[in-house]
Amino acid sequence: MVHNSLQNKTVLVTGGTGSFGRKFIKKALQSDVKKIIVFSRDELKQYEMAQEFTDSRIRFFIGDVRDKDRLYRAFDGVDIVIHAAALKHVGACEYNPFEAVKTNIHGAQNIIDAAIDQGVEKVIALSTDKACSPINLYGATKLASDKLFIAANAYVGDKKTKFSVVRYGNVVGSRGSVVPFFKKMRETGTVPVTDERMTRFWITLEHGVQFVIDNLARMQGGELFVPKIPSMNIMDLAKAIAPECKVEIVGIRPGEKLHEAMITEDDARHTIEFDDYYVIQPEFNWWSEENKVGSTSLASDFSYVSNVNAQWLSIEELQELVKEM
Repeated sequence: MVHNSLQNKTVLVTGGTGSFGRKFIKKALQSDVKKIIVFSRDELKQYEMAQEFTDSRIRFFIGDVRDKDRLYRAFDGVDIVIHAAALKHVGACEYNPFEAVKTNIHGAQNIIDAAIDQGVEKVIALSTDKACSPINLYGATKLASDKLFIAANAYVGDKKTKFSVVRYGNVVGSRGSVVPFFKKMRETGTVPVTDERMTRFWITLEHGVQFVIDNLARMQGGELFVPKIPSMNIMDLAKAIAPECKVEIVGIRPGEKLHEAMITEDDARHTIEFDDYYVIQPEFNWWSEENKVGSTSLASDFSYVSNVNAQWLSIEELQELVKEM
């Protein structure tokens, strides 16, 4: 389902040639969206995408979120911004820390300034479970980015721009993720697993995109939305993809956790629960009680962590997900 929140709107997607961007744009084109701008720095990916997406409502902008002037030009006349651009590879961010800062933090502030000054109506920034109690630089930069986007609502002034954040876990089959890696390693007869206890939150690309579209309709500005999604165990995934292969335990990599969290106990104090998602509320005095209608409060010791989740994917369900990719 595509909400009418996109109807007759001009939408810009940063990092629009990535897995999320491509899926979002494909879905958005099913609505009465006025125009979609694909903003990214990869010329080849834009060329390839233009061969696949021939709808006359699509425009392609070469640009980098580090370049504020280019963002000001790109945001002219834009109603909605989906901010998906980021340096995401944990190892690359550890080895090139300030490059991650420039894209994930400075880039976030550039998005905020350009959106406010150009009169953008709504901005949703994509976050990650690694931003919750981060132990690697990628997670730390995304936590800083989340904080910037939420705080931006406090200094919009009399402008109309609203900012919210969506946080979720690993996307099934996205580029650079564990599924294509395990499939590749299956050919060698051995699948490397970091730790047999490791768990992760999992969400399909379809669900992730729809969650963002849903929140465009419901956002008031300042929320951090977290979907209720299942967890999986890394050994179950290995058995689902390569049941005939030997598993080699290789140890946890630098900056990696055994389990990921999306809501900490400290967050839970100002988090509310709906049927299929949570909202971490902004701690601003202007946040309205009306925004809590239909929700329930969480227990003071609540936390949302992948190894104590109520929902789990079985080996059979993982096999089905992999098959659908």
